[in-house]
Order: sequence, then C-alpha cells, then structure tokens
Amino acid sequence: MNDQDQQVVTVRDNPDKSRFDVLVDGVEAGFSMYKDLGTTSARQRIFYHTVVFDAFEGHGLASTLTRAALSTSVQAGYRIVAVGPYVKKWLSLHHEFDDATEPVSPEHLRALR
Repeated sequence: MNDQDQQVVTVRDNPDKSRFDVLVDGVEAGFSMYKDLGTTSARQRIFYHTVVFDAFEGHGLASTLTRAALSTSVQAGYRIVAVGPYVKKWLSLHHEFDDATEPVSPEHLRALR
C-alpha cells in the first residue's frame, strides 16, 4: 500500500465560490468551477474550468472530482453542460451521464463572459 492509498480524498460543493473542491487529507488539492443557469424546473450547470494543483497531479484526483461533481449536480436536478476541456473529455470517456448532458450553446458561452 502506498501513501496515496492511505490518504482521505473528499469532494465538496463550495457554492459560495461556485465550484467543487477536492481535498486530500483536508488540504485543498484542486477545484472544478461551474455556473448555474435556468429556473428551478430547467436548471443547467456549466462546468468550465478544472484544476488539480501540481503537488497533487498524477493520482486521478481530477477524475474523482469530476465524477463526484457531476453526480452531485445531477442528483440535485441539474443538467450538465461541459465547456471546460477536462470535463468535456471526461464525459467522452465515461458515459454514465450521457442522459444528463446538454450540448454547449451560444447562450452558455455568453453566460461565462
């Protein structure tokens, strides 16, 4: 067993900063930024920027963060819009959220300006 196996990885929504944070043993290791659009009956969450800090790269944290962020968002009733390159690529390889995604539109891009 290596040190990574013994570390506690936590993903939490941080709505005050409109992002999901990933922590390793309580230390911030990265985040995934989002912007919410829509009404309560047609809510969309645009994921546009994902970062894992250099000291934590290479341990699958971006994937863990993305899976948890998308799962939490879908469970809360959001449709997923992937603008950021990491989430977009992740969704192309993991199809469990296919029925919860929306294509990127000019409205989504305008909302991020």
